[in-house]
Amino acid sequence: QVQLVESGGGLVQAGESLRLSCAASGKIIRVNRMAWYRQAPGKQRELVTAITSAGIANYATSVEGRFTISRDNAKNTVYLQMNNLKPEDTAVYYCNADVLTMTSILRPYWGQGTQVTVSS
Repeated sequence: QVQLVESGGGLVQAGESLRLSCAASGKIIRVNRMAWYRQAPGKQRELVTAITSAGIANYATSVEGRFTISRDNAKNTVYLQMNNLKPEDTAVYYCNADVLTMTSILRPYWGQGTQVTVSS
């Protein structure tokens, strides 16, 4: 019923930037909280940043000041601007969203993940 499609990952050098996008589509009434998680090889998935529908954001300490989350509610899309990337930011990045669908069910959905690789 709902799909989250991510784009924008890739291979960059340390200090460079990337911008990720994630668009939600389907039988959507409303998208509440949207977030980005990441999972590095051999590690657990961790929350990177989240944003409410009102635009209030929070960040993991490791990315604060370098990453910026934003959203376009009209497009049900969330963005992640990543600046000054470091090798330790290398991971698969996943989009997550709490979506209220036309079946009146509110539940979380996940994107398929996009690889971000930062070389030193």
